[in-house]
Amino acid sequence: MPTYEKSHDAIAALSPEEYRVTQQSGTERPGTGKLLNNKEPGIYVDIVSGEPLFASADKYESGCGWPSFTKPIEPAYVSELSDTTLGMTRTEVRSTHGDSHLGHVFPDGPRDRGGLRYCINSASLRFVHRDDMEDEGYGEYINQVEDAA
Repeated sequence: MPTYEKSHDAIAALSPEEYRVTQQSGTERPGTGKLLNNKEPGIYVDIVSGEPLFASADKYESGCGWPSFTKPIEPAYVSELSDTTLGMTRTEVRSTHGDSHLGHVFPDGPRDRGGLRYCINSASLRFVHRDDMEDEGYGEYINQVEDAA
């Protein structure tokens, strides 16, 4: 089983925006994320630790301005915490081993797919295309990714 962890080298390689989002619990501006409109088959992993977080098959267009997913690919790698900043109560999602701020989860997702909307910052993710998953050590998740068109 792979080991996922936060490392000094991974933190040092982050862009200023990736650092602000993942390490300082920031939020990228809506509509600006590099992965918002990605429709390729594959998985989304934590940019810091490499933990597999979401599958392209669970990504959908929510209209909120950030990539949205119906569920994590591996629930053990996504931690949920109470967030009372901005004068409201929300549920923050962080990667379990990398402790990266990912975004928030809301109960307004597609009802037929569980009803959740994981609203995630592109800056916290790295996309691994289906064609590269085996080589990068994510082969066990290929069955959770739709076939390439």
